[in-house]
Amino acid sequence: MASTEMNVRERSRPMTAEERKVIMASSAGTIFEWYDFYLYGSLAAIIGAQFFTSFPEATRNVFALLAFAAGFIVRPFGALVFGMLGDLIGRKYTFLMTILIMGVSTFLVGLLPGYASWGAAAPIILIILRMAQGLALGGEYGGAAVYVAEHAPANQRGYFTAYIQTTATLGLLLSLIVILAVQGYVNGNWEPTPVLDAAGAAVMNPDGTPKMIKPFDLWGWRIPFLGSIFLLLISLYIRLQMNESPAFKKMKEEGAASKAPLREAFGTWKNGKFAIIALFGLVAGQAVVWYSGQFYALFFMQNVIKVDSFTANVLVAWSLILGTWGFIFFGSLSDRIGRKPIILAGCLIAALTYKFVFPLLTQVANPALYAAHQTPVTVTANEADCSFQFNPTGTVKFTNACDVAKSTLARTSVNYTTNFDPAATVASIQIGETVVTSYDAAANTAKVAELTAALETAKAGTDQAAIDAAQAALDAEKGVPAAFTKQVNEALTAAGYPLSADANETVAKAAHFFDIFTGQKLAIVAILTYLILLVTMVYGPIAAMLVELFPTRIRYSGLSLPYHIGNGWFGGLMPATAFAISAQTGNVYGGLWYPIIIAAATVVIGALFVPGGTHKKDIFADK
Repeated sequence: MASTEMNVRERSRPMTAEERKVIMASSAGTIFEWYDFYLYGSLAAIIGAQFFTSFPEATRNVFALLAFAAGFIVRPFGALVFGMLGDLIGRKYTFLMTILIMGVSTFLVGLLPGYASWGAAAPIILIILRMAQGLALGGEYGGAAVYVAEHAPANQRGYFTAYIQTTATLGLLLSLIVILAVQGYVNGNWEPTPVLDAAGAAVMNPDGTPKMIKPFDLWGWRIPFLGSIFLLLISLYIRLQMNESPAFKKMKEEGAASKAPLREAFGTWKNGKFAIIALFGLVAGQAVVWYSGQFYALFFMQNVIKVDSFTANVLVAWSLILGTWGFIFFGSLSDRIGRKPIILAGCLIAALTYKFVFPLLTQVANPALYAAHQTPVTVTANEADCSFQFNPTGTVKFTNACDVAKSTLARTSVNYTTNFDPAATVASIQIGETVVTSYDAAANTAKVAELTAALETAKAGTDQAAIDAAQAALDAEKGVPAAFTKQVNEALTAAGYPLSADANETVAKAAHFFDIFTGQKLAIVAILTYLILLVTMVYGPIAAMLVELFPTRIRYSGLSLPYHIGNGWFGGLMPATAFAISAQTGNVYGGLWYPIIIAAATVVIGALFVPGGTHKKDIFADK
């Protein structure tokens, strides 16, 4: 390739057609890889219902998000392994390995039987496959960022690496479009079926009607995963056509390559300090803003403010279409004014506005729910009776009266406060002026067992009155949970809570992909696009910034680890952590404190310790 024969320091000329082809090929392959990874995120709620059916609904949602986060948790380990390989054997062959692992893992998720067929083995295997995806992605980003930056003209590194930054969002957009197309076809050609519990009995809605499941939610979600095999073949073909990075080839020819890139990158303070600074002063804030603006916004719409999944996907997809240009704009702007000011400004704006944006999203997307939130709801209980309901393993049963009350409210997205009263013997819920007394689920179960035994004893005799009395006592005790739920639902309905999604005429609904041209839906798209633009501010310049912090010989390893710790741990855990905080506090917006605090901390640390002016640096001067 001609670029390998030139002096790599002379990079301010326009990019050749061959170099543009290399960058576009790299970006296209990365889009497909992100598509594979984000299919799960886009379908987290549906997959959670298939693989975590044995758990309560609140725990199921957290567990489903943690299974999604599992792929992010292992990303730093993938960064170490593939970063080292990228610095030792080259960028191209590492690319081929990561895409193959990602594609095969995604395809197998589509084949994996659910909990009903394989029991606990199903979610365990699902998490293993998610971890394999995370390992592959841990090597993908660093390679793509380095590969493009080392081809780009020096005065346009931000602009050209911004194309790599679009790949994550475009991969998400591609996954949403495929999901919407498959969802529309499957649900349009197959009828819904009743939802059955473990005993085979029909599950009922709060209004007493049978709960139905759409065919896409039951089995159609597998099609996008299975179809990814075709993207894998295309991606492999694209990657095989790529040439090695000119900077890496020249470094190898000069014998300047590192023999121990991990030790050299992180074993000395000279290089290791940049990994620490990059993590806490740039990437941590960028990560929580990225996941808040895309994945948590989608999850929030579907699971908190009860917008149906099709409509939520349509609205998020349009916001991605409208906002993706921001990556290129801010990447290009960073070539002129620097990377640091733009990234930190995005974090600061996010920290200052999230507490206003998400309530506004609720008000616009589901006005009935927002209005109901204005009615005060209070749980009064003894503090010792209340547990911390974050149970990612699903092994803990929350049976205390306080826990029963809180989980019941959480399922219907109720905003409530908790009043701890040492004198309270049984927790209660006050909804407006109505007070409903909760019950101890463990005591109820024990009492049912006791009365069942008493009934059997009565049936052994001949006293029909005793049998009837025992049966009546048993029926009354069995009816305690249903009676409690009925009372709560009636009080919530009186307070304006829209418990039946089908009967809620105020919530946003889209009939098809282009059904967005109403005031309500355009306003939602505008809010979501605002969140996406914040994403583009923090994410557009980050690749060039990280490349500029590390020398060529350890660049792949050096930037990959802080990037994937930040995005894998701070960012990947954001949706699950935010949801758990909201469930525990009783405030549907309580979880927003997680991204707000981290983004604000990044602004302070970044302003103090991150070097400025890196956009003027010669990245080839330091081998």
